[in-house]
Amino acid sequence: MLGRLHHLILDCPNPRELAKFYSRLLGQPITYDSDDFVVVAEDGRTSGLAFQLAPDHRPPTWPSPAVPQQMHLDVMVESIADATPHLLALGASKLDGKGVFADPAGHPFCLIQRPRWAEPIGTETSAPGRTPRQG
Repeated sequence: MLGRLHHLILDCPNPRELAKFYSRLLGQPITYDSDDFVVVAEDGRTSGLAFQLAPDHRPPTWPSPAVPQQMHLDVMVESIADATPHLLALGASKLDGKGVFADPAGHPFCLIQRPRWAEPIGTETSAPGRTPRQG
């Protein structure tokens, strides 16, 4: 394991209002709140949905691809510098910006340094009935 999901990030014009919607929909609290970034998660130590200010946001025109969907993954790693060559070997491409990459299909995602509150990468226990993947 190189990293673990931190948040799924949704671009939006008003992060606080969209977070309130999802907080009520999912029955989960807002665990982080700033003017441009708000998180809804089970608690302050788990991954969840995050809402990022995008002032020029245009809603997706589903199912028309005229305006595509706007979200990306944040993946936490112990070290962005150490993870980068492994990601490139897996087929990711480096994009402009610190820790910003594209998956092999071109979807952007970000690496973030593991926050102090999170367990070190690779120390997770498997879910009941599942065994950790080896390899």
